[in-house]
Formats: sequence, C-alpha cells, structure tokens
Amino acid sequence: MRGEMSRKIAVRMDDITPDMNWENFRFFQGLFEKAGITPLLGIVPECRDEKLHCGKPHEDFYGVMRKLKAEGYSFAIHGCYHLYTTKKGGLLPLNNLSEFAGVPYEKQKEMLAFGKKKLKEQGIDTDLFMAPAHSYDKNTLRALRELGITKVTDGFGKAPYTYKGLTFYPISFLLRSSLKQKDGITTLVLHSNTLTEADKERYQSIFDEYGKNMISYSEYLETEPVKRSFTGRIIEYLLAKGKFLAGRIRQ
Repeated sequence: MRGEMSRKIAVRMDDITPDMNWENFRFFQGLFEKAGITPLLGIVPECRDEKLHCGKPHEDFYGVMRKLKAEGYSFAIHGCYHLYTTKKGGLLPLNNLSEFAGVPYEKQKEMLAFGKKKLKEQGIDTDLFMAPAHSYDKNTLRALRELGITKVTDGFGKAPYTYKGLTFYPISFLLRSSLKQKDGITTLVLHSNTLTEADKERYQSIFDEYGKNMISYSEYLETEPVKRSFTGRIIEYLLAKGKFLAGRIRQ
C-alpha cells in the first residue's frame, strides 16, 4: 500500500488522438513520472470530432503509444469516431448525448469492432472500453461482450465491480470528496485538450498532496472485483442523474 491511507487513486486520460494538445499531454506525463505511476489512455480510433483537433497531427502517434505501452501505460478504446449522434444518457446519465446509447445494436457492434481492430493493427490490443461522455446502454454492453471487450472504465464505487458479464472500474463521483475518502479505489479523469493554466496549478496541487496514494492503472486492473447488485446499479444511476441535473442548474 502506498502512503499512510488505504485510499488509492488511479488515473485515466480521455481524448487521446494524433492531433491532441501535446504540450498539455506532456505536462501530465511529468506529473505521472514524479508520482511514479502510469495511467490509462483512451485512444479515439478514428477521431471525427472537430473539438478534439488541437493542432498538427503527430507523425509517429502510434509509435509513441507503443513506446508508452512498453513503459507500462494501459489503453482503452475511447469510442469509435467520438461523434455524438443521440441525446441519450444511457445507463450512467452524466450527460444527455452519446455516440452509443440509443444506437441500434448491430451498428454499435460494428463501430466497436472497427475501433478494436484499428488499435490492434497498430500494436495496441486492449479489452478495455472508455465511452465518450460516459454514455452507453445495454446494447453497448452486449456488443462489448460479443467482441471480447470485458472491461469498462466507468461507474461509481470504491472498488471494481462486475455487472452483465463485464468488469467496471469506477471513476470519481465528486473529485475532492473522492480524493479525501479514507479507503477504496477511484479514478481521476483527465482531459489535456481543455487544460488551462489554472487547471495546471490545481492538478499540480492534487498530485503534490495525493501522489503518495496514486497507483498505476495496471494495478487497478489487478484488483479483485465485487459483484454489483441491482440496488447498487439503481443508486449509481440516480447519482449520475443527480450530478447531471445539478450541473444544468448551475449553468
């Protein structure tokens, strides 16, 4: 166990593409190295989301990713095109838009198969899924199982849990309260593309304060999951919906 508390914090980064904000990505890499951890990176297989185009594409993007894999980084399939085509919140309604929730099963399976194949062809073979906007439905879970993608980075809780034949690795519900809890494991979710100077200071402070409790995502994946009950899923759904509605009220 790292640090004095039993609380452990894993880290994931969303929106990894050849034309992401590399300066901000490298800023986070410096924090990871100082903390002695490696994160989970969510690669968008074929990014068509204009909001994620931040600069000139890296000429050797997958070469960099393979090097990071050799260094211990973990990887997830972050959707397919990262395009939101429905206004569904799905099973974890943190948002009211989705690339997957509400899309017919066969289309979802097609997109997921494409994403898995593309990453595998580039030497990034993974069985872990990261949904854009945290939005997925029962057809998404069915398609994931059919394709041998058995892990999902999402949900709330203090430990990995199993549901519908898949293992879920929870993210933080409210960041500050999650960091201060005394036990369990959670995931800190990072987005480098939208990082501001104020954000950099905030994350530097978080890593300085909680770095001793951070673990590599690969260690998180080795943690024994518990079974999530139906009641647990209902509570998780209500927490997500409440957080979404609270965010709308503050806007």
